[in-house]
Amino acid sequence: MQTAKQEAKIKPFFTMTRKRGLTGWLFLSVASALIILTSFYPFVRAIEMAMYSGAGTRMQFAGLVNFQRLLIDPHLKQVLSNTFLFLLVQVPMMILLGLILAAMLNDPKLKGKGIFRTAIFLPCAVGLVAYSLVFRQMFAVDGIVNTALLTFGILDTPYNFLGTAWSARMVIIIGLMWRWTGYNMMFYLAGLQQIEPSIYEAARIDGANVIQQFRKITLPLLRPMILLTAIMSTTGTLQLFDEPFNLTNGGPGIATRTIAFHVFNVGFQQSPNLGYASAVALLIFVIAAILGLIQIKVGDKRW
Repeated sequence: MQTAKQEAKIKPFFTMTRKRGLTGWLFLSVASALIILTSFYPFVRAIEMAMYSGAGTRMQFAGLVNFQRLLIDPHLKQVLSNTFLFLLVQVPMMILLGLILAAMLNDPKLKGKGIFRTAIFLPCAVGLVAYSLVFRQMFAVDGIVNTALLTFGILDTPYNFLGTAWSARMVIIIGLMWRWTGYNMMFYLAGLQQIEPSIYEAARIDGANVIQQFRKITLPLLRPMILLTAIMSTTGTLQLFDEPFNLTNGGPGIATRTIAFHVFNVGFQQSPNLGYASAVALLIFVIAAILGLIQIKVGDKRW
């Protein structure tokens, strides 16, 4: 009888709770292995490669030479300036425009909302290379933009948009806004649909106009979404490559070359040096991390 009681007190090792925990860890281990393989391992390899110079079988250990080269690279200052110009101009405009469009398309009285939402989001589904080539044709000397400006008498002669530094930068910014504003808009639209309509109704009863509702209700309640899209847009701009490469090939000169383009150039084109390209890529990581921390500090009130 005593033995039976002792056996009854012994619990099996694989209880239901433990089985659920092990199952969760099993699924998590697969995702963790993929993250380590595709993210952490390349990052560690980039740090290792930054200590070497050359490419392929000709790579030799160089210590901190590549990091010292960052301080004297004549092109790095220009590509950083170009990248931050795109960052400071198009990211705030894209966020603000996405917020305005989301607020407009969240109006329950608006007819055909689905069509407008699809039309604005559709550019996100267009391939990066495809839309870059379309914009290149549109803003060419004999493109549709010059044709329209000549037809309406705004210009007397065709303007070389892609051959002039500032206009080429503006074309890239317009292209980025055309493609990615709808992407941010969908995040804001999802956030707006989680806000109780009664909050806006109470604000209207208290006499708040549309602008006051936007400033006092919409913006504070969408703060997490705005922070998320700001970080994603910043990181994406620091990795900007397709548009400058396909639209202007970084020209005229290096007027539209971004830091990600610079990584490609020094790593695979101009005297290939994968070690220095890795050092520049690590600089992108450091800049993205610093900007991300600043955005979290400013945008997240819990800090």
